[in-house]
This record gives sequence, structure tokens and C-alpha cells, in this order.
Amino acid sequence: MVALIIIVAVVVILGGVGVLLFNGLVRRRNRTKEAWSEIDVELKRRHDLIPNLVETVKGYASHEQRTFEAVTAARAGAVAAGATGDPAQIGPAENALSSSLRSLFAVAENYPQLRAVESFMQLQEQLTATEDKLEYARRYYNTSARDYNIALQTFPRNILAGPLGFQAVGFFETAEGERAVPEVHFEAPIGAARTTDPSGPPPSGSQSSGPPPA
Repeated sequence: MVALIIIVAVVVILGGVGVLLFNGLVRRRNRTKEAWSEIDVELKRRHDLIPNLVETVKGYASHEQRTFEAVTAARAGAVAAGATGDPAQIGPAENALSSSLRSLFAVAENYPQLRAVESFMQLQEQLTATEDKLEYARRYYNTSARDYNIALQTFPRNILAGPLGFQAVGFFETAEGERAVPEVHFEAPIGAARTTDPSGPPPSGSQSSGPPPA
């Protein structure tokens, strides 16, 4: 009788521990999925902004067709990679898109007229804000993924993880410096007023700064 009670107690304790371990894995997995959904939202917003940005720049630099085609192709690749839900495929595709965007903004710098185009400035600001949110979401996801993967690999969770269908997730990696949206620095138009060099001669027609005649 005593032996039976001990066996039942051990089974109950082991069952309770198993439930706690299982629930812990579920919480970590759900947290990681939630973190990834934030990345997915920002990536879609990023993809939606790019066509309008391309069309705006194209209106002033229609001959830069190769750059526009490269951005469009990179965006299509990023969208296709996003459909897989695999960070290992999405990361490189988004890096390629970031590189093409840098080329697009380099083209925009050659056209000061864009400074007066409100839609271009708004799109650049929105893209910058999206990149900032995406970077924050990426850091949160990678932290969640790290904690989840560690939990899968440590004893005794690793005994339950495989049979119960828990699988490790990949990290969302980006190339260093690729995420930042380049700030467009428009050159001053030719003929614009220049600041007088204080060490140079005074402008024509100006009075000397010396003492007045006696």
C-alpha cells in the first residue's frame, strides 16, 4: 500500500513538472511568434511604400531605368521571401532590397527639385520611421528566439521538445548598416547665394570697416 502511494505520488509530481515544462515552452514559442508578427507587419509596410517612392523619383529621373528596375526586382524578391516565413531566406532578400534603396536615394540626391515635392519627403520620413520600428522588432524577435531555442536545448525540456513538436527557430539577421535609410542631401542649385568669407575682401560696393575720414 505504501509503495503504491509512493508510485502515485512520483507519477503526480512528474506529471506536474511535465505540465510546467510544456507550458513554459508554449509561452516562449508564442512570444517568439508574436515578435515575428511585428516584423512581418513592418516588412509589409516597407514593401508598400517602395512603389510610390520609385514612381516619385522616376518623375524627375526617368532615364535611371536600371536603378528603378533593380529596386522593383529586389522588392519582388523580398515579398517572395516573406511568403516563406523563413528568417534565413527573408534576411538576405531584405538586405538586397536595402542596397537597392540606397542606390535609389543616391539618384534622388542629383535632383534638388525633389526637395520641393512633399510626397517624396513624406515617403522618406515614413520609410525612416518604418526602418526604426523594424530594427526594434528585429531585436525583440531575436531575443525571444534566443530564449526559446535555449529552452529547447536544456535539460529536461529537451526530452519533451522533440516528441511534442517544438522546433528551434532561426534568427532574423541583417547586414550591419543596411537598415538605415540614407538621408538625401540635396546640393544647392547653381547661382544660389553664398555666404561671404569673412577672411576675404568685402563685397563690391560695400564700405570699408576702417575708421571714418577726419
